[in-house]
Amino acid sequence: MKARFALAAILAAGLAGPLLADGTQGVSDTSITFGSITDMSGLFAAAGVPASNGANMRFAEANLAGGIHGREIRLIVEDNAYQLPRTMQALNKLIHRDEVFGMMLSIGTSMNLAAFKLMDPMNMPNVVPLAASTMMLADPVHNKFVGFSNYLEQATAGVDYLHNDLGVTRFCAMTLPTDFGEQALEGTHAEIEKLGLSFVGETTHKGDEADFTGSLAKLNDLDCQGVVLALGVRQIITVVGTAKKMGLDDMHFFTTSTGFFSDIAAVPGGVTDGLIAAAGWVDLVARQDDPLVADWMAKYEAAYGDKPNGFALIGYAAADQIVRALEVAGPDVTYDSFIAGMETLDFDDPLMGNHISYGPEDHTGADGVVISVVKDGVWNAVATIAQ
Repeated sequence: MKARFALAAILAAGLAGPLLADGTQGVSDTSITFGSITDMSGLFAAAGVPASNGANMRFAEANLAGGIHGREIRLIVEDNAYQLPRTMQALNKLIHRDEVFGMMLSIGTSMNLAAFKLMDPMNMPNVVPLAASTMMLADPVHNKFVGFSNYLEQATAGVDYLHNDLGVTRFCAMTLPTDFGEQALEGTHAEIEKLGLSFVGETTHKGDEADFTGSLAKLNDLDCQGVVLALGVRQIITVVGTAKKMGLDDMHFFTTSTGFFSDIAAVPGGVTDGLIAAAGWVDLVARQDDPLVADWMAKYEAAYGDKPNGFALIGYAAADQIVRALEVAGPDVTYDSFIAGMETLDFDDPLMGNHISYGPEDHTGADGVVISVVKDGVWNAVATIAQ
């Protein structure tokens, strides 16, 4: 699978058109090229790989139908392994050698923020990053479009659910020292203070840490009832499974969209049953009885040999938004006309199960936070909280 993407990147490299008079690049008479810097081999490859697959799937559909205004859409995917130095190396390649039109589905808050320093002066669009930090809409906002709710909103909704529905009054956290960890904590602290609840402790972890017995014992000694998890995918599974083995049945765990993976829910033996997530969409597997969703999942599996997760759907949805915006922008597409096209989008997305709406003063596609709980190997949506 990774080799297939590497080949696609090689074939696509150098095919973008010359710089247009207004500074727009990446457009030729026959193609328009986007770039993505994501995690294909590191801590969050479970998001980066399927998201890239989903985007390629939607662009392939558009190209098969004749492209957009006669142009084929190309996507060059670079692997940063969730590392900032590799991100900057890939970004320089994509912007200066491949001359991409815009970026999409790039992973990581710090990685996107570093990229903005090169992209913003060019007016280059950044579409649906795989990062839900509020800083993804940092000034200047005009060239940035995010797909769903941010970490602060998700953490706030998670605290509200644990308190109102499960009676949790004493919170704590287990986090990586990252931007998404800091924002999850910020939202948690703000809502706890607002509700008059207690934050009793925090443990910080490394990305390769795998033993959480001591940390859980410490938090249990502090009488922690609700634990905010801002960790890697495997780490979340390990934490929840370890807590069950330790008999910490009264301790509730919740995560934001960084932990909202079908794979986490599907761990055999009910290891993650009861885990709570606050994210910006409804899980794909939970909706597989819908004929439209089932058909899309079958097509994805046939194309890539793997079952899709929610991030595959996010990739597909992001590419679909780009296709729609390019159609609106017209044959003489520029950065300004593409951005204006994105700002006209207003439609129901039946695959994502939400409503997408952008505007000149609103660059967040889907508002609201969905609370889901793992039961019988599947994320089950239990509440949607408007933002």
